[in-house]
Amino acid sequence: EVQLVESGGGMVQPGGSLRLSCAASGFTFSSAAMTWVRQAPGKGLEWVSSIGADGVDTEYADSAKGRFTISRDNAKNTVYLQMSSLKPEDTALYYCSRGGALTWSRAYFGQGAQVTVSS
Repeated sequence: EVQLVESGGGMVQPGGSLRLSCAASGFTFSSAAMTWVRQAPGKGLEWVSSIGADGVDTEYADSAKGRFTISRDNAKNTVYLQMSSLKPEDTALYYCSRGGALTWSRAYFGQGAQVTVSS
């Protein structure tokens, strides 16, 4: 059974930084692309970033380019999202999913990590 546990959320002031983590189990993590998706209050799901199985290939939504960095540690079965220069519009519940930019699924979501950017 695929299990993903997101952590690292919190409240931060505009311009601040946070690092989200997603611990995976129940599948061969080192063979799977991984994705971060977010949902802002009252809005739909928004793809944020994806990373290939070997960690070399990465993709970002325009809203994340230059500010967010996705990475993974296959030895720890964990994918990360380093977020900097945070803006109020980054406020959302962040989820990770098995799969790439076109193959992620909400069926894999854990409980999510709440990120709130506010002064």
